[in-house]
Amino acid sequence: MKCDRRMKIREMALKLEIPKSTVREIVHDTLGYRKVSARWVPKMLTEDHKLQRVEISQPLLLRCLQDNGDKDMTHIGEGPGGDFRANKNLFGDLMTGDETRVHLITPETKCDSMTWKYPSSTGTKKFKCRDPQLK
Repeated sequence: MKCDRRMKIREMALKLEIPKSTVREIVHDTLGYRKVSARWVPKMLTEDHKLQRVEISQPLLLRCLQDNGDKDMTHIGEGPGGDFRANKNLFGDLMTGDETRVHLITPETKCDSMTWKYPSSTGTKKFKCRDPQLK
């Protein structure tokens, strides 16, 4: 169980060749383990992820502004609705696509992601994300 916290009681019983009720009694009553689901938390970005997004976005923003002859980014977001004088052709080139949905992965169910937790262990976290698909 230490190697695979997702192992089910049925699988342990088959591996140990003892009844499921005995395995359950040992795991729950004797060892004090219980099966818990990962707790959902909002999508969490590390500082590296945030920095990477800024590094990717800044050159695109600068390119938009420079195409309009504007090298100063200090006015961005000023005024009602934000004064964003960007090259609309560049954004047209960047934002293309269709409404086709392609699943990238098959998400695991709540039961599949349950793990064994012993009394002094901390809970696991599972980050929220949108449907795993491309539009």
